[in-house]
Amino acid sequence: MSVWEEVALSDVLVEARPGFACGEDVDDGVFQFRMNNITTEGQIDLTKKRRVPRDTRNIESFLVKQGDVLFNATNSPDLVGKTAYFGGLDEPAVFSNHFLRLRPQPARLDGRFLSRWLNLQFERGKFKGMCRQWVNQATVNRDALLALRLQLPSLPEQERFAEILEKADALREMRRGGLAQLDTLTRSIFLDMFGDPIANPRGWPKMRLSTLGSLDRGVSQHRPRNAPELLGGPYPFVQTGDVANCDGYIRSYTATYSEAGLRQSKLWPAGTLCITIAANIGKTGILTFDACFPDSVVGFGCDDSNTVKFVRAWLSLLQSSIEARAPESAQKNINLEILRGLEVPTPSADLRVEFACRIATVESLMNIARRALAGHDNLFASLQTRAFQGEL
Repeated sequence: MSVWEEVALSDVLVEARPGFACGEDVDDGVFQFRMNNITTEGQIDLTKKRRVPRDTRNIESFLVKQGDVLFNATNSPDLVGKTAYFGGLDEPAVFSNHFLRLRPQPARLDGRFLSRWLNLQFERGKFKGMCRQWVNQATVNRDALLALRLQLPSLPEQERFAEILEKADALREMRRGGLAQLDTLTRSIFLDMFGDPIANPRGWPKMRLSTLGSLDRGVSQHRPRNAPELLGGPYPFVQTGDVANCDGYIRSYTATYSEAGLRQSKLWPAGTLCITIAANIGKTGILTFDACFPDSVVGFGCDDSNTVKFVRAWLSLLQSSIEARAPESAQKNINLEILRGLEVPTPSADLRVEFACRIATVESLMNIARRALAGHDNLFASLQTRAFQGEL
């Protein structure tokens, strides 16, 4: 291993510039990077684009160019610090005030290497520990970021490490893409067997959702961030984000409840269908363990697991329609009565069993794909650690 130079981040950057705020979204504007455009894995996500007016003052000075690195300096405490390398787009792009545009000195620092290093710090919780927090937002101070020190190999070594990690990351993305395709297969099976869930062209009899099973909100009165004494116990606490980001089954959680928390809440059994009614409205996931959840999540329980799977697939197809029922407000949400009143097409029990059997096959394939993805994740993590220790 060659001797690596230790430098402050500020020593190897041309600039670290914040972006600008703009509340407008115009069809013929310039694409502006927002927080949702950067994933926690360091990828650029262009699913949702917002565009700002082309005549925004000094807009040219906020353009992102190939080789730049976007550091998300302001976000929720768990997301502040996610970072992406900008390799170029087929259109101009600027960035919001939630980001710092880091522009490396081209003779000393490769932007891909910097992005990987910053994302490694993000994964290790470095920025969560550095940030200043408010009620639901946090920020990393620019000067504190620039004062961070890193071990810097030669530029050719940086480029070699970046290329190795890019190839490993591409394998992970390929596996994620395969999982996403399998997930759409469940929707296709539902539509093939039962038809459009809203139009109900096959005339299935309908029942209110509250008739098919029990529906109730989580009864937690306190959010964990405002009541730390409720946290840190043996009981899983499933939050809205855990439901919104699952693949139909909730296998993990981001917080736990203590005995004090459980006394104010309720332990829902595995097999319960969780439905979000705030923030990401209408997202669903089936619990694979007993858990508590807050009043922003509704639990649907039924003795027949085939019906639970059917209802989950039906609701996932209706998600945008359910979300559209939420009144416009600072925090969009729907009430429990809207869910209880939803009329569900109810094919025969035999058909629901057949549907459950078909999607069980899909779920088996998804489990194989998840294990493969986990293997690629482990490989990437190992390569990443070895790269920044100079062992590749």
